[in-house]
Amino acid sequence: MSKKVKLTRPELKKYRDALQRFQRYLPMLKLKQQQLQVTIRDVNKQRQEARDAVETARKKFDVYGYVLPDTAGVDLQTLATPNDVDTTWANVAGVRIPVFAGVEFPPPSYSLFSTPAWVDRTLVDLQEVNRRQAEVDVFDLQYRILQKELTKIVQRVNLFEKVMIPNCTNAIRVIRIALGDEMTAAVGRAKIAKGKLSEEGNSEDGNCVYDGTETETETETAESSTQ
Repeated sequence: MSKKVKLTRPELKKYRDALQRFQRYLPMLKLKQQQLQVTIRDVNKQRQEARDAVETARKKFDVYGYVLPDTAGVDLQTLATPNDVDTTWANVAGVRIPVFAGVEFPPPSYSLFSTPAWVDRTLVDLQEVNRRQAEVDVFDLQYRILQKELTKIVQRVNLFEKVMIPNCTNAIRVIRIALGDEMTAAVGRAKIAKGKLSEEGNSEDGNCVYDGTETETETETAESSTQ
C-alpha cells in the first residue's frame, strides 16, 4: 500500500465503505466499456463504408478529368466546397458525439444557358465527392471521441481492479489482524490481572494470626469446664 494504514476501527470502516463503493461502481464501468467497444466497432464499419463511397464518387468524377481545364470560367472547386456541414448530436453511453446530417453548398453563380451541359453534371458529381468526404470526417470525429472516452474508462477499470480494490482488501485484512491481536492481548492481560487478584485474595484469607483475645463464648465454655 502506498500510504500507512491506521490500525483503528474507524479506519477499518472507512476502507470497508470504500471497498463497497468500488465494487458497486466497477460493474457500471465495465458495462460502459462494453457499450463503447460495440459502438466503436459500428462507427468504424460505417466509416469504412463512407470511405468506400468516397472512392466510388471519385472514380465517377475522374471521367471529367479531360474537360476540367475548360470550365467556361466556372470555379467548380469553390462551388463544390461546402459552406457548412450540418450535424446533430447523439448520446452514446453518456458520451455526446456528432452525427452527420448533410452539407450546404454555395448557390450556383453562373448562367445555366451560357455554359456547357457537362459543367452542371461535373459540379454535381464533385459536390457528391465532397459531401461523402464530409461524412467521413464526421465519422472520424466520432471515432476519436469514442476512442478517447474508451481509453479513460479502461484506465479506470484497471485502476479499480488492480489498485483500489486490492489496496482496500489488503488494508482491511491488516487492520482486522491488528485488531484481533489487540483483542487477544487484552483478554490475556485481563486473565493475568484476574489471576493476580485471586491469588492476593487467597493469601489474605490464609494469613489470619491469633492475638490472644478470648471471646465471651470461649470464656463461658472455659468456666463451665472448670466447674
